[in-house]
Amino acid sequence: MKKFLSIFMLICLLTGGGSLAGAVQKPDYEKYGRIAISVVKEDYPGEEVVEYQYGGRQKISETDVRDTFTFTVKENGSPVTVLVKVTHSLKDNKLVSLTAERKLQ
Repeated sequence: MKKFLSIFMLICLLTGGGSLAGAVQKPDYEKYGRIAISVVKEDYPGEEVVEYQYGGRQKISETDVRDTFTFTVKENGSPVTVLVKVTHSLKDNKLVSLTAERKLQ
């Protein structure tokens, strides 16, 4: 009986039928990362975004946080670093403010 149970559990895990399949979640900053990259692409039309990094989250108030994203864009063949800060409410998942700034090399 133990052998049958072990084989059944192995099959479930390999086919994704286990409870672990539902445990994988998207990061909660993903929505704001998409907004940030669309702003960068708008500011640098036709230029290639070659690197993207999530910089972390800072608590601003009881309900608001700021997520920071760093992008490297190839502008005329040279790398440019763009820092995007997205402030949003955890209470209602609404955007409060967004800033994008080019970092000097």
